[in-house]
Amino acid sequence: MAGALCRCDASLYMQTHVAENRAEVQWAGELFPQARSYLDVYARAGLLHRRSVLAHGIWIDDADRAALAEAGAQIAHSPSSNLFLGSGLFDWRAASVGGAAVSLASDVGGGTSLSMIRTMADAYKVQAMAGQRLTAWTALHAATLGAAQALLLDEEIGSLEAGRSADVCVWDWAADPVAARRMGVARSLHEKVFAWMTMADDRNLRGTWIAGTLRYSRIDQGLR
Repeated sequence: MAGALCRCDASLYMQTHVAENRAEVQWAGELFPQARSYLDVYARAGLLHRRSVLAHGIWIDDADRAALAEAGAQIAHSPSSNLFLGSGLFDWRAASVGGAAVSLASDVGGGTSLSMIRTMADAYKVQAMAGQRLTAWTALHAATLGAAQALLLDEEIGSLEAGRSADVCVWDWAADPVAARRMGVARSLHEKVFAWMTMADDRNLRGTWIAGTLRYSRIDQGLR
């Protein structure tokens, strides 16, 4: 029924999760023995398309990544949840090589924070545990413009281009002596963004504008 609905209205998004842990992958295989993989279950049901958002995608293979790329679907990497539940280590590099789009998600059902800064920091930790290094630029892009592009909303949100919705947060680089010390030895803009990404929290937030209107100011400590 969900697949039929997507075929009837191409503007609809489809969001679910896929291959989060080995046990559910095995279970999906038992329930759908005709499918090549857990992802293939969705593809056979007509649920793999340009507006498909699939959380996790840890236990997928190259054929799955190729299918994601061909369909234009995206993996919503949820590192906080993956770490908290011990689900596994998402292979971001393999997804990128395979052409699959990756965005970042909090998944607070199993995660620990709604903060995208925390999510970016956790994403770095996941990749480090997998023997890879996630750049601050890649993480920031996946949390902003990359996510907007994956959702086909980059003409509205995700960047500071003229004509986009003016939903903007302004941050201080550092909010405590340890972070300030780390920021003091940063030698490039990337190092500064990396230090902010891994050490910032809500104390760094200076102000928030929604649709161009200031809604939070640290001076006021509340909403206007």
